[in-house]
Amino acid sequence: MDIFKNTSDDASADALPSWNLEAIYPSFDSPEYKRDIALLEKRAALLLEALKSPPPFDVASAVSAIRAWEDAADTAETLMSYAEAVYTTDTRDSRALAEINAVAEARLPLGKATVILRNKLAEIEDWERLFRADKTLAPYRFFIAEAARKARFQMTPELEDLANDLARSGADAWQRLYEAVSSTAGGVFDGAGDGARKTVAQLRGMATNKDRLVREKAYKAEIDAWRSVEIPLAAALNGVKGAAITLDTRRNWRNAAGECQPLQKAAFQSRISEKTLASLIAALEHFLPLFRRYLSIKARALNIPVCAFYDLFAPVGEGRRWTFDEASKFIVNQFSAFDPAMGAFTQAAFDAHWIDAGIREGKVGGAYCAGFPLAGVSRILCNFDGSFDSVSTVAHELGHAWHHDVIKSLPRTRAIYPMTLAETASVFAETIVFEGAYAMAASNAEKLFLIEANLKDCCQVIVDILSRFYFEKALFERRAMAELSPEDLCALMIDAQKRTYGAGLDENLLHPYMWAVKSHYYSADMGFYNYPYAFGQLFSLGLYAAYSENKQGFAEKYKAMLALTGSATAEDVARSMGCDIEGADFWRKSLNILEKRVDEFEKRARNKDYALNELEEQYE
Repeated sequence: MDIFKNTSDDASADALPSWNLEAIYPSFDSPEYKRDIALLEKRAALLLEALKSPPPFDVASAVSAIRAWEDAADTAETLMSYAEAVYTTDTRDSRALAEINAVAEARLPLGKATVILRNKLAEIEDWERLFRADKTLAPYRFFIAEAARKARFQMTPELEDLANDLARSGADAWQRLYEAVSSTAGGVFDGAGDGARKTVAQLRGMATNKDRLVREKAYKAEIDAWRSVEIPLAAALNGVKGAAITLDTRRNWRNAAGECQPLQKAAFQSRISEKTLASLIAALEHFLPLFRRYLSIKARALNIPVCAFYDLFAPVGEGRRWTFDEASKFIVNQFSAFDPAMGAFTQAAFDAHWIDAGIREGKVGGAYCAGFPLAGVSRILCNFDGSFDSVSTVAHELGHAWHHDVIKSLPRTRAIYPMTLAETASVFAETIVFEGAYAMAASNAEKLFLIEANLKDCCQVIVDILSRFYFEKALFERRAMAELSPEDLCALMIDAQKRTYGAGLDENLLHPYMWAVKSHYYSADMGFYNYPYAFGQLFSLGLYAAYSENKQGFAEKYKAMLALTGSATAEDVARSMGCDIEGADFWRKSLNILEKRVDEFEKRARNKDYALNELEEQYE
């Protein structure tokens, strides 16, 4: 899923593809969909009944239960992904919303069965001996070990069942409220003198306009739009985070003083050690001056004293506009040059209409890739506006889809990977496309545009992501004591942006409503849905640097790494590629690559005859 790309209405929605979901289900009323709803209910009930049987829970019982769980969970994910795919393209679709609730209800017994299965697996103390004695257990080694750990952080089956049931009218409902309100929010933009109403996605897209006055007006209209819906969105955010704190505390994600520790849980969900997370955050903080320097160069290139928030996405140099057809062909060619199999897969995805690219009211902003394990396919939602950012977004989501395809033949217990590694796959795909475009650019103006666009994205992934990390950390701390008002949330966001952007942005022209813009804060199941993007950015940069040095056999090695992501920690996956991510050196080496890009940006900006003087040491 992508959280930092902008959208606009520059590209006609009529000229852009809509996805075809018939390979998954023809409709909610189709026999196939109804069959799988019934199958989910049956499989979950049978699994739950089998797990209630008295001991002994031996190897045969464990393997049988795990396989039954895989079948039920694959069915549940396919059904929910389909219902959400229909809903997110039109949040006003009441039938889709009803089906989301129906699937959530049908999978409730599966949630309870999952809790019981973990408990039973955790009760067996001599797994190492069993692994050595019975080869049928080998494929489940990592899953069993992780399930046993998860058992330490869950309530009783009855309480977990109640929590899952209540979530449908609690945290999940708050999340759906956010989606409904944010996807239809908008404001009047009078740039053309016609007072036309624009959605917030369209207003955010104008941040890429060359005219600073247009960017400023769009920014102000966007801020006004978010302000007009701040009360329901603040209620939704308080609801989601309040539920998370209550449940996390009950599930023992707490310190010795009994205080909730959501960051500890987030690291566990990401399959990274707290040492890795600390090293990553420290590296991001260490390189903040580099990005303040980049923003200062950009301000001088734009002939302004300092960038405002609405200048972050302003173009520098001359970039071309892309049709969706041009973008699709270019992406296929670049992926094919890296790995012919990846290119062929991507072409097939375009041919089969996997992508919904149009921009319209009622459709959620941003982009995501959804997997459908029963069908072995994916679908991609994006908002394509003809910019190179949009090309990168499509490549990013196709990186997720390629990851899905590489692991689709693996059982579910070896195909569930954390967000950190998911974002590695997507950003690596994005990097392939950027490097191809940069190599093919004919003029200094186009190269300037591309390298600045890349640094702009990296600035979002490093600096803005860190600001979101700071914000969410403060949000959890404050929400544990009381609900926060919209004013409180805006103040926390401004403080986080000042800490990270520093002198790189005008402190009087920041974005107080980024807590409303970013949907990931409203995820009921995943807190700190931010640093995995920085992880993916820097890990993929390190991988691409290794590929550039020795391309022979790298694509196969990369696929083997993707196949490992569901059955190993992030540290072990990184070791398979010769990387040590617990130490600071790895992250700093990746960030050093970006330092060279900043130098290249400054050089090319000077060649463009921008008035760039020697930069003072003002970024610390």
